[in-house]
Amino acid sequence: MRTSITHTLVLSGSLLLSSELLGQDDNATKVKSSTLWNMIEQGGWAMIPLGVCSLALTYLIIHSLRETNPSRFGTEFFGTRMQSLCGSGKLEEALAAAKQEPTLLGKAFTAALPKLNAEKREKVEETIQEHFELEEHSIGQWIHYISVIATVSPMIGLLGTVSGMIGAFQTMSAGGMGRPELLAGDIGEALITTATGLCIGIPAMIAHSYFNNRLNNQLVENAQRANAISESLLSPPR
Repeated sequence: MRTSITHTLVLSGSLLLSSELLGQDDNATKVKSSTLWNMIEQGGWAMIPLGVCSLALTYLIIHSLRETNPSRFGTEFFGTRMQSLCGSGKLEEALAAAKQEPTLLGKAFTAALPKLNAEKREKVEETIQEHFELEEHSIGQWIHYISVIATVSPMIGLLGTVSGMIGAFQTMSAGGMGRPELLAGDIGEALITTATGLCIGIPAMIAHSYFNNRLNNQLVENAQRANAISESLLSPPR
């Protein structure tokens, strides 16, 4: 009789333990089933402008990569060739070579060389400088937009955080202080929007610094090439 009771108690305890473990597994499954879309939904209204910022940042990075490509500004081969032609007095050949060069350096000398006969060297240098300044402004405005996203995205995330905390306090005032599960949605909104804003803003800051330096380096490097070619225009033909 005692053996039967003992077996019954052991079996009951095993069943209770098994059901508890199964319940824990179900809860773990529910937690793991939280998808990215569920997190976006929990983030609330702030995820919409943050999503727009994310898409805009992706486009601006791809566009800036293309616009700051070194091949768009000039090459050492072209600079050396132009310097040799101008130093030899072969201005017509230099102009023809510049017209065939689709880079910033080629376009600048295509516009500047025809003015050499009618104007002084200062006019040639002014024309070249104008082309470099226009190129810097044209590309720099896109890089500036990256800086705007880097500033605005964390602020939108902070605004979503404030919105979530306001909702949490309203829930608490409505009697949810003793029920933490009612605060989970509002607190989740606050944390998710903050994290999303930072995840967009930090890469945007890095991208802005990288592309800004990349643009400046290319402009300086090709400005030196342009100066060397301009100096060769004053030297006597060899």
